[in-house]
Amino acid sequence: REPLGVVGLITPWNVPVVIPAWKIAPALAYGNCVVFKPADLTPASAHALAEIISRAGLPPGVFNLVMGRGSEVGQAILEHPGIAGVSFTGGEDTGRRIAAACVAGDPMKKFQLEMGGKNPLVVLDDADVDIAADCAINGAFLSTGQKCTASSRLIVTEGVHDRFVDAVMARMAGLTVDDALAAGTHIGPVVSPAQLEQNLRYVEIGKGEGARLRAGGELLARAHPGHYMAPALFTEATNQMRVAREEIFGPVACVIRVKDYDEALAVANDTVFGLSAAICTASLKHATHFKRNSETGNVMVNLPSSGGDYHVAFGGRKRSSFGSREQGRYAAEFYTTVKTGYTSA
Repeated sequence: REPLGVVGLITPWNVPVVIPAWKIAPALAYGNCVVFKPADLTPASAHALAEIISRAGLPPGVFNLVMGRGSEVGQAILEHPGIAGVSFTGGEDTGRRIAAACVAGDPMKKFQLEMGGKNPLVVLDDADVDIAADCAINGAFLSTGQKCTASSRLIVTEGVHDRFVDAVMARMAGLTVDDALAAGTHIGPVVSPAQLEQNLRYVEIGKGEGARLRAGGELLARAHPGHYMAPALFTEATNQMRVAREEIFGPVACVIRVKDYDEALAVANDTVFGLSAAICTASLKHATHFKRNSETGNVMVNLPSSGGDYHVAFGGRKRSSFGSREQGRYAAEFYTTVKTGYTSA
C-alpha cells in the first residue's frame, strides 16, 4: 500500500470535532497530506482542532485548514487536480454533487460519501420497556436529533405499543431544553434558523398527514439566545408518511405500530437509507436474525441506534453511504492505494 496523496476532507456541522478527527487521523497516519474544509456553521471547533494538530510538529503543508462556503472552498477542492481523493460527510444532495464532480474531473478523484439516514428502532413485545424507552429518547432526541444515526422511526409491535409510548412520553416530560452549556440541560438549541424552520415545517406535515402529535413540536422561548423547540413525538404514523421517509435532522420521531417481528423487519428495511438500526428484545433468535437481515451498515441490540467505536467500521448502505467504510482497519481502503509488484529471478 502507498499513500493516496493529497486528500480533501469535507465535514458537517453536527459533529464538528469527532468526524474531522476520524478522517484526519488515518489520513495523516497513512502518509497523506490533508486539506480540511469544515462546515461554515462551526468554524471555531475546526480552528481549535487545527491548533491542536499544529503542535504535533508536522512539516509545513502536510495539514491545511481552509474556511469558507462549500460553493467556493468545497468546489475548489473538487476541481483542483492535485487532490487525489475526497472524503465527505453531510447531506445526500451534496454528496451526489461531489461524486459527479470527482468522476467528471481530470484526473478523476477517489471519493467516499457518508450521507443521511432514516433509522429504525424496533421494539418487540418481549422488550424491557424501560430500556426501549431510554434507547428511544437517546436515539431520537439527544443532540437535538441532529445526527445521521438518529432513531426517527420507532417501530413497535402492538403488544407493547401503549406501554412503550407512555414510557417515552414520561421521559420526555422530564427533558430540559435550554442552553447546551447550562447545568441540567438535556437538549440544546437547533443549529440555525433554517434548520428550526425545517423542523417545525415537518411537524405540520406530520399533522397534515394524519399522524397524531402526542407531545412537543412547538417553538420554545429561553433566556439564552438560540433556536429552541420541544422534541416532537408522533403516534399513529405509517411508514408511507413523509415524516417517516424523509430525513428531518431534528428532534422529531414517529411511532409506527406493527403486528409482529416479521412486519417490523419489513417496515424497518422499507427505506431508501441504510445507515443504522436498533432492536430492543429479549429474544436471541430475533436479535440474531435482525442483525443478519437489517439492510444497514450498523446494527445495535438493546442500545440506541446512534454511537459507535473507532476501531470498527462505520458506514451504511443504499443512499446512506458510498465507497469505503470509515474507521478501524477499513480506513486504509480509502487513504491508501494498492500496488501489485512482480519480480523475475
